[in-house]
Amino acid sequence: MGKIIQSGSTASPIFRLFYIHDPMCSWCYAFSRSWAALQAELPEDIAIIYLAGGLAPDTTEPMPLSMRHTIQQIWQRIEQLVPGVSFNYDFWSRNTPIRSTYPACRAVLAARKQHAESEMVRAIQRAYYQNALNPSLPETLQGCAREIGLDVAVFGRDLISPDIDDGLQHEIRQSQQLDAYSYPSLRLVLNNAIFPIPIDYLNHRTMRDEINRIIREAALTKSAPG
Repeated sequence: MGKIIQSGSTASPIFRLFYIHDPMCSWCYAFSRSWAALQAELPEDIAIIYLAGGLAPDTTEPMPLSMRHTIQQIWQRIEQLVPGVSFNYDFWSRNTPIRSTYPACRAVLAARKQHAESEMVRAIQRAYYQNALNPSLPETLQGCAREIGLDVAVFGRDLISPDIDDGLQHEIRQSQQLDAYSYPSLRLVLNNAIFPIPIDYLNHRTMRDEINRIIREAALTKSAPG
């Protein structure tokens, strides 16, 4: 499978596959199984780079009722379209929803410093979608850090540090430069060429085959005379 490297690392193979996501994006949650299967079949010389796209900025305001209704409709649509994906609708009665995903994105970047980025994404998704907890709240994110075995004190400091916030803003800008404004998105990058990879929630092989096709064509172009 491809190698997961940190955003901004210079020690990367020629091909870089950017996964642009948000840990509180319900479509990213729906994509998790297909994404895991795709990663398992990627060539070793592809670097996998996670970018937190930042779906919704910081706020403490309760989510408007119309938006709550819209998001619940999205959950229902996902359950109809992607077999095996389900949501815990108790979230809406147990919490005061807040339309803010930046704290969860910062949690992913803070976990990256302890080499547990993917684990934090999955922990946030479990907390939100299965356990009806609110990942917009720091106590939920602290609980996720504890669950996956992080140094919680270090995580707590990193979560509110200016460096982590600067890192998030940098990743949001990177996502925009890759023309990724919806999540999840995949971009295969070769030198200065950017190849969007269509998301397939049901069959990872369509994405794998498209990536392999691009790699083959790039190899043929490189080896062509003249």
